[in-house]
Amino acid sequence: MKIVKILLLIVGILATLMGLLWIGQGLNLIRWPADSFMLGVPVWSWRGAGLAAVGLALIWFARRG
Repeated sequence: MKIVKILLLIVGILATLMGLLWIGQGLNLIRWPADSFMLGVPVWSWRGAGLAAVGLALIWFARRG
């Protein structure tokens, strides 16, 4: 059971970080990689917010008692 919580925590952290990257790219705040199709396309900031929310939920679920 502990391995499941560790995996949920890792996936949650990665999803949150990726979501934040998508938000930054969609809002044109993060211009990396320079040839990304997501740069300056606001729909990616909404998708990133959703992914970050899922990641935070996974982190919460993994850390609850």
